[in-house]
Amino acid sequence: MTLRQQLRSNAIAILSLAVALSSFSYTAWRTERSEANRTTRQAAFQMLVALGQMQEILYRAHYDRDAVHGNPRSGWVYVRTINDFSATMPAPVPARAQALLASWRDHWEGLGEHESDASAIDDALDGCRTAVVDTLRALQ
Repeated sequence: MTLRQQLRSNAIAILSLAVALSSFSYTAWRTERSEANRTTRQAAFQMLVALGQMQEILYRAHYDRDAVHGNPRSGWVYVRTINDFSATMPAPVPARAQALLASWRDHWEGLGEHESDASAIDDALDGCRTAVVDTLRALQ
């Protein structure tokens, strides 16, 4: 039996094997993609919650001068949490989280005294929030 005859007689088996391999490959890729999206989505939601809580601390510390609920030192907890979650996110979220960390580090002590410090932190919060929301919108 020649190679051509063997291919003809086993064409269905060869075709079935090709379909099975391509189906398996697609399923593996889709599962990996879905898991990456799930991880990104969960990290994004956690970041948005922490960003909101941090913004609340900012407003209470600067505008209300509420030493209990607006203690600027508690902002460190949120900024570090945001920074940690950003590690699982695609660009530009990690860079925005780093910028927020730097802004908080440089300006938190001026809250309640200097409008420029509150504005710098608020701008960094908005930049990070925008990057997170844009990432969520881009998920497929």
